[in-house]
Amino acid sequence: MKLFNSIIISAILLALPVAGSSQNIKTGLEVLKASNFKALEGKRVGLITNPTGFDNNLKSTIDVLHEAKNVELVALFGPEHGVRGDVHAGDKIENMTDAKTGLPVFSLYGKTRKATPEMLKGIDVLVYDIQDIGSRSFTYISTMGLAMEAAAENNIEFVVLDRPNPLGGEKIEGNLTEDGFISFVSQFKIPYIYGLTCGELAVMLNEENMLGKKCKLTVVQMEGWKRDMTFEETGLQWVPSSPHIPQPISAIAYPISGILGELGYMSIGVGYTIPFQMFAAEWVEAEKLAERLNSYNLPGIAFRPMHLKPFYAVGVGKNLQGVQVHVMNYKKAALSDVQFWVMQAVAELWPEKAVFANANEGRYRMFDQVSGSDQIRIKFSQRHKFEDIKNYWYKDVESFRKLSKRYYLYK
Repeated sequence: MKLFNSIIISAILLALPVAGSSQNIKTGLEVLKASNFKALEGKRVGLITNPTGFDNNLKSTIDVLHEAKNVELVALFGPEHGVRGDVHAGDKIENMTDAKTGLPVFSLYGKTRKATPEMLKGIDVLVYDIQDIGSRSFTYISTMGLAMEAAAENNIEFVVLDRPNPLGGEKIEGNLTEDGFISFVSQFKIPYIYGLTCGELAVMLNEENMLGKKCKLTVVQMEGWKRDMTFEETGLQWVPSSPHIPQPISAIAYPISGILGELGYMSIGVGYTIPFQMFAAEWVEAEKLAERLNSYNLPGIAFRPMHLKPFYAVGVGKNLQGVQVHVMNYKKAALSDVQFWVMQAVAELWPEKAVFANANEGRYRMFDQVSGSDQIRIKFSQRHKFEDIKNYWYKDVESFRKLSKRYYLYK
């Protein structure tokens, strides 16, 4: 087994049963509690979290650490949406004071996205406790990586309280982010679906020198999580990772439609009751689109025709037709492929509506950044067929799988 410079706190050694808990696994926070916060004892702690950081009794990590007698919590750091989840997607966050604890809250989604030396003054260790959703373009892992960089540069320890990847630890899809397309929605050279927990990803980023300078990293492992688990199998409660990720199915749906969604070309359910689970537009004929998509016989995926009127965002107040995507067999489904098949079906059925002939060119840059390359757009736009990009989309998967296996903390 490869030895890391990072410290991995084993759940087997530290975790004790929690009375009255029905969960099948214990998160890193529960393992930390069971150790009586040993990794943080005697240190001044800065916490990076949001509402998805909570214990098995739904108590916020902020409050757990603030009330722990042997933990000195001195500052909070807020990612996108804020530490208490009170900021809308994309809105900038200002520094403030947490009303409940009186602690200073420093924004990592405002004028700066990387903690400054002034923010870190007097802090011995940064703790990260956020529920990831397993897709590269979701910004919390970008916040984690930049915080690790800041910790290394300021000689501060970094502790990750690990949580499940709701996509599991086996799916890997998409090309690596390429030079020229590194951004806050593709911060690292990893696939779009990367099949690692945030703790495993942190170790890989650190050990593979993806951050420029290694930090002193500790990962507090979960107890009981296995790579093939769905989120429902963990027995854990779900707290929305963002306003448009209200349920575990939303995390699964996010890579199904999120790349296409960057173009603002079709409704993908943001602004309706099933975010990321659908594709619709005024000019679509629901039955036709469903029939064409089902004719592709995509493994583990089925399409149902639907009609809707979005409450906000793309298509607000208009009568739209489209399809809902149903994941019938999760293990067989290639999630990120679905949006490209939808783009192909649209071009076949309504050639005048082919996506790159109609989408706002001003959104191309964001599409490319989320894709990690402009080659997906360039190659697809020539004939609007998925087969033209499939090899490119999957060209890095096996090499990344081989690399990332070195950093697995769970079987």
